[in-house]
Amino acid sequence: MPDYLDDLRLAHVLADAADAATTDRFKALDLKVETKPDMTPVSEADKAAEELIRGHLRRARPRDAVLGEEYGVEGTGPRRWVIDPIDGTKNYVRGVPVWATLISLMEAGEGGFQPVVGVVSAPALGRRWWAARGHGSFAGRSLSSASRLQVSRVSRLSDASFAYSSLGGWEEQGRLDGFLDLSRAVWRTRAYGDFWPYMMVAEGSVDLCAEPELSLWDMAATAIVVTEAGGSFTGLDGRPGPHSGNAAASNGLLHDELLGYLNQRY
Repeated sequence: MPDYLDDLRLAHVLADAADAATTDRFKALDLKVETKPDMTPVSEADKAAEELIRGHLRRARPRDAVLGEEYGVEGTGPRRWVIDPIDGTKNYVRGVPVWATLISLMEAGEGGFQPVVGVVSAPALGRRWWAARGHGSFAGRSLSSASRLQVSRVSRLSDASFAYSSLGGWEEQGRLDGFLDLSRAVWRTRAYGDFWPYMMVAEGSVDLCAEPELSLWDMAATAIVVTEAGGSFTGLDGRPGPHSGNAAASNGLLHDELLGYLNQRY
């Protein structure tokens, strides 16, 4: 089985380049921000970071395909890099430091493309998380300065910490009642938002999290970091991986209960 470590090292190089570009424009007074057709913001930094990553990949992995949030799909084949140049653009444009570049390599296999490498880099927080299939999940400032991640062993909802992004999407999907019931059943809820709750699940500081509407580039990197740390990452339909258009992540011990609440009246 491939070890993917060369791909992981490349992903760190890509993340380093993206970090330099995004931090340079973070809190810039002249930052240009546009509204996309789906009414979400995109900044010049989003576009520049994705262009930078694509340029590196054309040179380093010319046979691999690339899927990015801002510029779509380029190329074909059994290997596909999936890029979200800034996950948390709304935070980025308002000067909130909770945003990250998400970089994943997905490889064709049984059940379609599956993530085999993932890097989540949050330079404004001074944090980076990563994983490669079969090698575990880690966090730190570099490959040589890292600590291995492990999900929590919390086994009762009444002791669990549940993280989410916002209430709006749950209400729009008719899942708000189940969401609120879950929030009443757990020990603690916090709306950290975007990539961060998934990294906290991988670290063991949060026990479960979920979002009702996501794209592949929002999930590919976070999914492998969670699963390589020993956790579960599925859609709300229970399908493993980042393919359902939404996400539920947990330490594994609480996963069935998490899905049960969020689907109970849907």
